[in-house]
Amino acid sequence: MISLQAVNKHFGDLHVLQNINLDVPRGQVVVVLGPSGSGKSTLCRTINRLEPIDSGTISIDGEVLPEEGRKLAQLRSDVGMVFQSFNLFAHKTIVENVMLAPVKVRKLAKDKARAEAMALLDRVGISNQADKYPAQLSGGQQQRVAIARSLAMSPKVMLFDEPTSALDPEMINEVLAVMTSLASEGMTMVVVTHEMGFARRASHRVVFMSDGAIVEDAEPEEFFSNPKSDRAKDFLGKILNH
Repeated sequence: MISLQAVNKHFGDLHVLQNINLDVPRGQVVVVLGPSGSGKSTLCRTINRLEPIDSGTISIDGEVLPEEGRKLAQLRSDVGMVFQSFNLFAHKTIVENVMLAPVKVRKLAKDKARAEAMALLDRVGISNQADKYPAQLSGGQQQRVAIARSLAMSPKVMLFDEPTSALDPEMINEVLAVMTSLASEGMTMVVVTHEMGFARRASHRVVFMSDGAIVEDAEPEEFFSNPKSDRAKDFLGKILNH
């Protein structure tokens, strides 16, 4: 479903992605772990061309991502993206935020879009907040709206770039619960996160990055109980002993 072949990316002299090869089959949940500055978020952002790459190819469902133009916009609509910040439109209600893309991009009729948006808000557990504005919701609720908004385009793939890092601890679980249910329904997902419990419980694979390269790619149980590289051992030692 997602394929990165020999992908390289520089920021000036900094080689942030070094010859990345990664294949994510349909329905698989891959969690990307690694220390700050290891290239995880950049990797996530190249998958829908939010960050251009210097060399290599990225394809979604067999289609190579073009560099720009209408074809890119079309492929992007197959890739849902959820960021640290919720990026909701402050002047629109929750249900309007979720309806917006299907109406504008897919030309869906407003009443149909509203019905679908309400179903998605129900799925993420906040349909009772539909007519409020983002500022009236908690961070955890806003992030669940952001997930519903991504799902409104019926994406083939969902990318999550540290979706819980801006949240208070008690709100993290409500977002992870929605992500876990998506994973169990067979959504293809790439998740950059520091949430080890989610990585262990909901992912099929853990990809560990360090200094712009993929150092390990293993099943979660294998990675957490028996990391192969010193870099991963060091990282897990620091995180799991907190």
